[in-house]
Amino acid sequence: MSNKSIPMTQRGYDKLADTLHHLKTTRREQISENMGRAIADGDLRESAAYDEARMEQSENEARISELEEQLHRAVVVPEDASGGAGLGAKITVKDEKGQQRQFELVGTYEVDVLKGKVSDASPIGKALSGKRAGDTVEVPLPKGTAKFEVLAVEYS
Repeated sequence: MSNKSIPMTQRGYDKLADTLHHLKTTRREQISENMGRAIADGDLRESAAYDEARMEQSENEARISELEEQLHRAVVVPEDASGGAGLGAKITVKDEKGQQRQFELVGTYEVDVLKGKVSDASPIGKALSGKRAGDTVEVPLPKGTAKFEVLAVEYS
């Protein structure tokens, strides 16, 4: 396991903590109930239900360990007071075709591309970090470069 710190937003930290709490309480209880039912059904040597519950338990405990490690290494990064884009910033940009898009800069463990949450370590994240409304950025892509004009930087 790495000792490297993991920068993240407060929202990302809270989400991980909530997930950890759910896995340690509700999910553990569900798995325990499943195992109890399988044991009550009889012969464990040929019980698919028991084997499945054991696998769920193993996966749940592994995920708990992973989340505990991430939270232990987490460093909540405060919003950038300079007005530039930093972790937690929602950045509205306009591309060369005039289409607007919104990105939210997040830590590596918070990425959700479908929701516009991009890592500050990604090419788009690196390009947008520190930028303000009115700035223009170029993002290297596999087939060229994308140019964006930053329209707004907001923190919610």
